[in-house]
Amino acid sequence: MSGSDSAPFLSQADDTDDGPVPGTPGLPGSTGNSKSEDPEVPDREGLQRITGLSPGHSALIVAVLCYINLLNYMDRFTVAGVLPDIEQFFDIGDSSSGLIQTVFISSYMVLAPVFGYLGDRYNRKYLMCGGIAFWSLVTLGSSFIPRERFWLLLLTRGLVGVGEASYSTIAPTLIADLFVADQRSRMLSVFYFAIPVGSGLGYIAGSKVKDVAGDWHWALRVTPGLGVVAVLLLFLVVREPPRGAVERHSDSPPLNPTSWWADLRALARNPSFILSSLGFTAVAFVTGSLALWAPAFLLRSRVVLGETPPCLPGDSCSSSDSLIFGLITCLTGVLGVGLGVEISRRLRRSNPRADPLVCAAGLLGSAPFLFLALACARGSIVATYIFIFIGETLLSMNWAIVADILLYVVIPTRRSTAEAFQIVLSHLLGDAGSPYLIGLISDRLRRSWPPSFLSEFRALQFSLMLCAFIGALGGAAFLGTAVFIEGDRRRAQLHVQGLLREAGPTDDRIVVPQRGRSTRVPVSSVLI
Repeated sequence: MSGSDSAPFLSQADDTDDGPVPGTPGLPGSTGNSKSEDPEVPDREGLQRITGLSPGHSALIVAVLCYINLLNYMDRFTVAGVLPDIEQFFDIGDSSSGLIQTVFISSYMVLAPVFGYLGDRYNRKYLMCGGIAFWSLVTLGSSFIPRERFWLLLLTRGLVGVGEASYSTIAPTLIADLFVADQRSRMLSVFYFAIPVGSGLGYIAGSKVKDVAGDWHWALRVTPGLGVVAVLLLFLVVREPPRGAVERHSDSPPLNPTSWWADLRALARNPSFILSSLGFTAVAFVTGSLALWAPAFLLRSRVVLGETPPCLPGDSCSSSDSLIFGLITCLTGVLGVGLGVEISRRLRRSNPRADPLVCAAGLLGSAPFLFLALACARGSIVATYIFIFIGETLLSMNWAIVADILLYVVIPTRRSTAEAFQIVLSHLLGDAGSPYLIGLISDRLRRSWPPSFLSEFRALQFSLMLCAFIGALGGAAFLGTAVFIEGDRRRAQLHVQGLLREAGPTDDRIVVPQRGRSTRVPVSSVLI
């Protein structure tokens, strides 16, 4: 079977009725062999035969997706790298600054279910091409906004969410359809390396391009050009693999999409998916807050310590903190993602609940270090950086593992919808509001104290301490995930192999004899 783009761009698959399959292990009347429950793991030749793509081509597709993921996060955090300059240019306060990220995340969150629905049904390659091309144009346009049109900057940052939503909900499902088992975990870890590395490069590019060009607007003109390259690579390199084929038994029927409401009902009944999404929401809350406010907090810390002159109106804000924090984010991201995947892979051999337990350990461990980083900022900037390094490393252990959990507890035809739902939940309760909330708390505290640089520092310090508490709550959610993970994974495997189907709302039927054979009819049609 060819893994080409032969699937029509706007071809709607038929809905299928869900119901128990005769002979399903564990169901009444089962005649199936228990050994058939174990999923087949194709070898390299088997994967090539199923997907129609060579191992090298599959790896090249992952590399392209990784590049675009890096570019997305680089663009997102370029704004944070020049945030003090944006505040000076538009003459805005902390709450309005936080609104820049909140508007973007809110748009991203609203559009994610749309692209999740489309990604489960239509050609994923073309959806990503269109979204990224639109995102590149809007990002370029945002760099030409005059100082009296701050609302227009908010609008363009909101429209950038189109490109992010079109990509983030779809790309992991392509990787899931190219690889299985440990190969998939490794490829996901490579893919999610791009999040912290891209975030760090965003800080670095923002601060350095501004310094070289002498104007922060040029920092927003770097990623659109790279976005054009991304669209060309998508169009020329990426091929559409068959959904879920690498996870099915050779004699299993192909999976067909169900209705969107059926997908949502199934996801709502999946406790591992819901709890892991809540845990990831805590990760998003903490990372969203730190991403926007950490460089500004470190700058204010240096001002209080007398190491840096204050950023006055009309002057360019000169500080190395965006560069240093960007480097730390890159390094801790690579270290944390790799460490999390490797620890989880080794522990899985003896503990099938290793994935959520590693995520819980990462979040619970990061909380005290992030608190210490904030508490030590007035005394030693070096100690602050050390604790940030440890805290971000532990926090980064979650990225690839959470994605892997979603892919093995959700069946292939619902994965883009599940990605979209997780994005909505994590952003709605996480980083959509956390930058604005931190800025709002900071502004309220500043108004209750006499104006001074120390007051600005302390207000942001106290508001950021909320992150440590939220991180601990996320760790508890992952501990809850560990309770359900084995059962939910097994159910997804049986469904993919054609050994189990979920009961839907129309399955209130009984079997009655009719003309020499059994027929399923609605209960309401039978008079008793």
